[in-house]
Amino acid sequence: MATTTALAAPAPLLRRVLQTDTVLTGGFAVLLAVAAGPIAGLTGLPEPMLRWAGIGLLPVTAFIAFLATRRTPPRAAVWTLIAINALWAVDSIALLFTGWIDPNPLGVAFWAGQAVLVGIFAELQYLGLRRS
Repeated sequence: MATTTALAAPAPLLRRVLQTDTVLTGGFAVLLAVAAGPIAGLTGLPEPMLRWAGIGLLPVTAFIAFLATRRTPPRAAVWTLIAINALWAVDSIALLFTGWIDPNPLGVAFWAGQAVLVGIFAELQYLGLRRS
């Protein structure tokens, strides 16, 4: 009987998606934290929001890297990551409709694009978890 705390055999899809998510989330975190000013100038997105989003993504990157390097990542931890990614994607899109930010068209595309990518990661992680 499979345990509910760890995956018996993680699917190759899940491992690859976790590894890719680690690299892209980490790269995006560093990009936002380091280049918030120039990105804000190009996109009309608030510089502090971009910088703090990047800083906030650093521990998320560490969590994803932890999961990606486990022989059998804990099922509950993978579900937590799926929820975090889904919430990020939904909240990112919702933010565009709140009036709290006023990005230019490039900013809308930039922010919506990262939200869609994060949503795709959540879906692929879910598929990988189901195959495990």
